[in-house]
Amino acid sequence: MSQVKDKLSFKSELCVFVSLVFAAIHLIQCGCEAQPQAIGPSQPVVATLGDATVLPCHLDPSSNAAPETVEWLRPDLNTRFVFVFRNGTELKSEKHPSYRGRTSLNVDGLKLGDISLRLSGVQLSDEGTYRCFIPTLGIEANMDLVVSSVPSPLTVGINRVGGEVMLECECAGWYPEPEVLWRNAEGNIVSAGPTETLRGPDGLYTVSSSVTVATNTPTHSPVNYKTTKPTRPERRGYTFQFQMSLSWLHLALVFLSSLVWLFA
Repeated sequence: MSQVKDKLSFKSELCVFVSLVFAAIHLIQCGCEAQPQAIGPSQPVVATLGDATVLPCHLDPSSNAAPETVEWLRPDLNTRFVFVFRNGTELKSEKHPSYRGRTSLNVDGLKLGDISLRLSGVQLSDEGTYRCFIPTLGIEANMDLVVSSVPSPLTVGINRVGGEVMLECECAGWYPEPEVLWRNAEGNIVSAGPTETLRGPDGLYTVSSSVTVATNTPTHSPVNYKTTKPTRPERRGYTFQFQMSLSWLHLALVFLSSLVWLFA
């Protein structure tokens, strides 16, 4: 009788042991399955005014995001949502009015874990911090969007002032606000008068500047971005290079003045 009890006790203990082993294996498998993370860009996204851009965001490891709720938002807006995808469709009623008709997701890409947002017709007001968020998984990624513009060509004027020459330049359509730098042929900065800056109703800047130099000093003028934000892209610029020295330019002006005097 005692042997039967011992066998039953052994079988019970064995069943408990097997159950614990299977439970441990299950816990190990669950622990080894990586929780998806939302991955965004490490650098700010730079978009050109009026163009389309993509705010990249994807799941790592890759998994099907189509069944999930995907939210794109800007925390600084009163109506924070710029795009909401839920139950396989876009919830347009949740979107901020300024983004209506301008944001979308790649539905096929969602199946591969791509939750990137496409933004068309970029506006200056689009600049800011964006967040892609999947509430059902509790994961998110933040990124900055920086907006820049393509300025119009430089307008350059040359005026004679006594024995010197005044060089003037103007350029419109800048964003962000630029800084005007005059440099000589050796690349050294030439002291100039104060830069006049005007901001139009479209939010773009027009800058104008002038510098007076000796007639034997070859000079050129670049216009470069100046920014106080560390997240800005590297400064870009346009350079107008005078192809002849100002001494020859002085002679040309004297010659033209003589023609005017002869035919006056």
